[in-house]
Amino acid sequence: MYLYSLMIKLTQTTLDRLQELCTLAGYSIRMEKGNFKSGSCIIESGKLIVLNKFSPVEARATFLIDALQHLEIDDSLLDPKRLAFLQEVRGFQVQDERNEPS
Repeated sequence: MYLYSLMIKLTQTTLDRLQELCTLAGYSIRMEKGNFKSGSCIIESGKLIVLNKFSPVEARATFLIDALQHLEIDDSLLDPKRLAFLQEVRGFQVQDERNEPS
């Protein structure tokens, strides 16, 4: 289970918007089946993000939010609406509650 510091609804629409931002950053996204830890992986040298297609939408969106906080994106490539969404994503913090003290 995850705790979220800002209110971004983790829906298919949000996942689509996150994927679009990754694509604008030059990354390709593939949906594959497999046993990935946390359902996803990034292959930096190939600018490829692989998402486990059997992971829930929330898990895939959470991974992309985390990835977008670390990927270099040229803000000049984004229109104001996408830039605002990227800034919201970068301000979003995900904490795995399993690591929180009881």
